[in-house]
Amino acid sequence: MNVVRSICAAGLLMLCAGGAAAGGPTPVDTTHPSALGVWRNPKNSVHLEIHSCGEAACGTVIWSTPKADAAARKGSGKPIIGQQLLRDFVWDNRGYYKGKVYVPDLNMTFTGTAEAVGDTLHARGCLLGRLICKSQTWTRVS
Repeated sequence: MNVVRSICAAGLLMLCAGGAAAGGPTPVDTTHPSALGVWRNPKNSVHLEIHSCGEAACGTVIWSTPKADAAARKGSGKPIIGQQLLRDFVWDNRGYYKGKVYVPDLNMTFTGTAEAVGDTLHARGCLLGRLICKSQTWTRVS
């Protein structure tokens, strides 16, 4: 099962790459619940809770290090905890989720995809039509 392509910007989650979902959205909470839960980035500087938002999934920051919070405040002017970084993620039927990603340290929103496999969330993000890409693996927090 699947969930979000990502780029790490200054230790924070940045997901980007894009395209529209094929067909209508599949409800996350009933069809592909493996992505739901709490995930930590590789540096363990941000914990993101992915939860159901109607027929989509959303991701809200529930914990961060002071350094990650400072980077978010510098870019967006707001604390990172409580910010919804993932919005409108829906199942794509090609094996992953797609949606919008807000990157507070850049104060920008991108499109993104990701894939959850067991206790890992494989994320890959791209800019400039997939010319500049970065991958990151998040781990489920028990």
